[in-house]
Order: sequence, then C-alpha cells, then structure tokens
Amino acid sequence: MLPGNYAEIQSALTEEHALTDAAEAHGTLTGSLCAVAQYGFEDWLGDILPQGRAAPSSAAVLRALYSGTAGALAAPDMAFDLLLPADERSIVERAGALSQWCQGFLYGLGLGMLQDASRLTGELSEIVADITEIGRAQVDTDQSEESNEAAYAELVEFLRISVQVVFEELASLRATSPPSTGASFH
Repeated sequence: MLPGNYAEIQSALTEEHALTDAAEAHGTLTGSLCAVAQYGFEDWLGDILPQGRAAPSSAAVLRALYSGTAGALAAPDMAFDLLLPADERSIVERAGALSQWCQGFLYGLGLGMLQDASRLTGELSEIVADITEIGRAQVDTDQSEESNEAAYAELVEFLRISVQVVFEELASLRATSPPSTGASFH
C-alpha cells in the first residue's frame, strides 16, 4: 500500500506546477527506480517539477510516495501497487490515468539504461511491449461497465506483477551502471 492517495499526490503536484499528473509521475518514479542506479528523491523531483524542488509541505508528501514506492519494489512480498485514482472515480478517468502511468513508466525506463527497448530480450521485451500497448488502452464503449471494470482490474494486476518482474530482472544492470547524475530530460 502506498502512502498518501492519488488526490493528495495530485494536489501536491498541482501546487508545484508539475510537468505531469500523479499517475504519470508515479510511473516515471517506478520506471526510474527499476532502471537507474541510485535514483534519488531529488532526481525524481528534477524529472517531474519545473524547478526540480518542492515547497516543504509538498516535498513531504512526495518524499513519502518516493520512499513507499522504493520500499515496496524492494520488498520480498510483492507489495508494490500503482498510484491511480480511487475506484469511485469513473472508469474513463481511471483508464486515462492507467495510460498515463504506463507512459511515465516507459519514460522512467528510458531515463536509465533502457533507452533502446529493442535491446531487451525474452520476458522483459514482452513486458515492455505489453506496457506500451496498455498505454494506448481506452474504455470500450461497446462493452458493459462490468466488463470494462474487469478488464481494468486485470490490467492493473498485470502491471503490478510485471513491474516487480522488471525491477528484479534489472537488479544486476542497476548494480553495474553508473549512478544517476540528476540530469533531467524534458
């Protein structure tokens, strides 16, 4: 379980004039933690905020998200979860956020050593291709709400597990790559 909730993180990001919304920012954080050696809190702020720093109240909320995400990825119990709008929000809003989360995740991977996804092999290549496709997903208006809800839940669970696989599979690459320089690509 992540500290804070989507609305709280979105509020902090809005206050800081972030370059992304909460879902995309969390996807960027997650992808970067998977691919970049020693990706720090300040590195993340540099990637998502125009000034690369936040006011103390926003920084506290964002630091809690950073720490919770890093801890969940490293935990042996598959505790990682995606930061997405609450289930009470419309399926259209949640699906849009899921798409943005995927785009952020792929961006985060690109900040690290995975700038060329074609170099990936096997399961990692398939996962990145699947995440790319999920990033294009939309609600199917020809399907029932129940059907769309079930599909959304399946995609979220697939992503949750896939991210853990990516994190574990890239551990050796993170260990042998140079640490993050804090450089931001906007």
